[in-house]
Amino acid sequence: MAKMMGPRFKQCRRLGLNVCGHPKAMDRAGRGTSRADKKLSPYGLQLLEKQRLKAYYGVLEKQFANYVHRAEKSKDSTGTVLVQLLECRLDNIVYRLGIASSIRQARQMVVHGHILVNGKKVDRPSYGVSIGDVVSLREKSQSNEMFRKNFENGSLDVYPYLEKNMENFSGTLIRKPERNEIPIEINEILVVEYYSKL
Repeated sequence: MAKMMGPRFKQCRRLGLNVCGHPKAMDRAGRGTSRADKKLSPYGLQLLEKQRLKAYYGVLEKQFANYVHRAEKSKDSTGTVLVQLLECRLDNIVYRLGIASSIRQARQMVVHGHILVNGKKVDRPSYGVSIGDVVSLREKSQSNEMFRKNFENGSLDVYPYLEKNMENFSGTLIRKPERNEIPIEINEILVVEYYSKL
């Protein structure tokens, strides 16, 4: 399975945005370390925004392009639908629920079979969570100290489109997320413009 590897903090500094969510990611970021510090052409801005969005969700190019094509078929705004599709990936929902402390950890937990969707094991990080789906930590994994701490500490982060159940180590996607509820600093219109020229 292909996945994004490499140093996370260096990637954040290069993109000029904390895409990994770690509080110390931008500590060494100075003027001139980011591509955004340079004068970019319209194409350069579109490319940078695409790379930022890909990095937020840890998706590689081929899969990302598939998400864009799916979003283009929708009757709603392509940019908003694209972000919603990425936000509803299983690894991201696990991260947003606080079961994992990062997208990378969430992906690993899914692949290793720690996560259930509606009581059934799903080991595909790209699995699209639907409205009403219950995402939970497998019963055996609930005794893991790290997972328990993640979930308890993650209770501070509340997203209106998710409903958490602290007793069952689970959460439910109650509706599609609105664009203003998704905590990413991205201009998705530039991403759509980038793909419209290909």
